[in-house]
Amino acid sequence: MRLLLIHSDHIEYEARKKTKVAEEDAVPKDALDEALAVFCAVESLDEENIDDVVRQAVEEIVNTARQLGTSNIMIYPYAHLSSDLAPPEVAVSVLRGIEGALREQEDGFVVKRAPFGWYKAFTLSCKGHPLSELSRTITPGEGASTAAKKEIEHEFFVITPEGERRDANEYAAGNTPFASLVQKELGHPGKEGVEPAHVDLMRAKELVDYEPRSDVGHLRWMPRGKLIRDLLADYVLSQVLDYGAMPVETPVMYDLADRAIAEHAAKFGERQYRFKSGNRDMMLRFAACFGMFSIMNDMHISPNTLPMKLYELSTYSFRHEQKGEVIGLKRLRAFTMPDMHTLCRDMEGALAVFEEQLSMGWKSGRDLETPLVGVFRCTRDFFEQYEPWVKKIVADSGVPMLIEVLSERSHYWIAKVDLAAIDAQGRPIENPTVQIDVESAGRFDISYYTPEGQEIHPPILHCSPTGSIERVICAMLENTATQEVPSFPTWLAPTQVRLVPVAERHVSFAEDIAARLRAAAIRVDIDDRDESVNRKVREAGMDWVPYVVMIGDLEAETGRLTVTIRRLSEKKIPYRETMTESELIQAVRMESDGKPFRPLYTPGYLSRKPRFI
Repeated sequence: MRLLLIHSDHIEYEARKKTKVAEEDAVPKDALDEALAVFCAVESLDEENIDDVVRQAVEEIVNTARQLGTSNIMIYPYAHLSSDLAPPEVAVSVLRGIEGALREQEDGFVVKRAPFGWYKAFTLSCKGHPLSELSRTITPGEGASTAAKKEIEHEFFVITPEGERRDANEYAAGNTPFASLVQKELGHPGKEGVEPAHVDLMRAKELVDYEPRSDVGHLRWMPRGKLIRDLLADYVLSQVLDYGAMPVETPVMYDLADRAIAEHAAKFGERQYRFKSGNRDMMLRFAACFGMFSIMNDMHISPNTLPMKLYELSTYSFRHEQKGEVIGLKRLRAFTMPDMHTLCRDMEGALAVFEEQLSMGWKSGRDLETPLVGVFRCTRDFFEQYEPWVKKIVADSGVPMLIEVLSERSHYWIAKVDLAAIDAQGRPIENPTVQIDVESAGRFDISYYTPEGQEIHPPILHCSPTGSIERVICAMLENTATQEVPSFPTWLAPTQVRLVPVAERHVSFAEDIAARLRAAAIRVDIDDRDESVNRKVREAGMDWVPYVVMIGDLEAETGRLTVTIRRLSEKKIPYRETMTESELIQAVRMESDGKPFRPLYTPGYLSRKPRFI
């Protein structure tokens, strides 16, 4: 909170025009003589502990009034003192709290308050002595008498697929992905300060780079990276459509004057982008929750249609992460989140849907070749009630899972699972997640009625089948650090086949082959540059092209192609095979079967391809 305290001969205001968030029970006009004018701006940080902010503000005002020897106080909302304002309902709550607490003081203050949310005219006459103008900044939690926050206790253990409960420390030793996850969750020291391997790769492979003319954590995507990102989005869409989800699209910004929006935003731990739009306090979404919940609120929901699944590829979601923590594709301020929300009939239905969506998460790790490990988190009450079910989802997963039990609920969810890939330094990259939300249906007034007429606010599942697209690419690039011959899966390779003519006279034959490969839905380009064959082959390797085809006199005469197959090669020992054109097409199709396809995003001739970095 920001305070500007002015000792005045006279202060007078008149409310002229109301805004959307104006107080209805306002006193439209008032004045005080010989008063302490308290100009107040309630900030977003004040939401963390409103009671403490009110207490500190009252202490400052009372001490100043006593020092000045005045008993008249005018509280005046003044948003211009800050650019990071709290939602209107929070601001009104704080201002009313200050007003009420001042009236209760033994000093017998005469307290008046100008209304919130009105355009007001005011006159002020400042006395002009050394203490007549004072400013104060109040931060929640700094006061000596601040009540301690309720401490949440965390218990960790491992459940095996066989249903055994084991000490988590037994799994913390070693160099396995699961050990890395356990070490991180138990607070063991990790390899901090080491730059992730993918940061160099994302630039070297001309996929994505930092955007210096934007905010930190916002990226520019080059054609090769944009293709991979779009294919991953297509992959998730195909999965959720097969699962029965309905795609929607919702805005990226929301009005904090809406009580449900403000309350849900306050529940979210990560930092938020907030800004003013005219006189409205707005925020950029951190997920697709707001828009989907708004849609659900307006729908006529029948229990016969549940579970009901809505899906959005939220491009973009925003989190105002700490500047020093933003790095590469792992932690961003703007990211692409595949976000599915499922409205369930009851908790029994929610548990069944949870199992299905957890299975989707494990499948994405296999499909994208990013091995995953998992941690299941829940409240103690949930675990005691559903322990057999927790053991069942671990058994169905077929691998040990770390379990975190919280002494009580501190978020909107009572149970969630987080699946993570492990980077080259042994640090988790959180990707798929499923959460059981027991608050939002009530907050956003999402309900259905039973045949008996009872209104039900049902549980909602939050699910990202892959996690953010950026983190998926991060996990893939980190995974290549452990591969002898690094590569993307063939269906994701920006160029799947590269044709390398030995001489200019072979370009025409290569063009004919390229046309037939494109017709077979294969991304192919031709290295028609005036470079040596060795350099062309070497650069195809640097581009991680899965199939590199030499086109010379023998190939033109016989129709049989000499193909270097990257996934079968060893370091410095390329694997080459002779294939017919149809065999090459069949090989690429087998490795791309069931996955989405998009055409080449870069020129088909390397002589026309620009350098981005």
